[in-house]
Amino acid sequence: MSTTMRSYGFTWTDPDGTPRASAIAYDRVSADRRRKELEQAGVTDIDEVPVRPGELPTAKG
Repeated sequence: MSTTMRSYGFTWTDPDGTPRASAIAYDRVSADRRRKELEQAGVTDIDEVPVRPGELPTAKG
């Protein structure tokens, strides 16, 4: 039985309105932690994006 590694990135909007995207991919545990950090920082429009190896999300806007 094999395990499939899944990676996630994020896009969000900073409090000043600047669209941002993750510069790294996260595993499930790290993605959950990063979402909490973003929420605590007061960012809005947080989207979790599944990514493939070597791929990163693009900022909105």
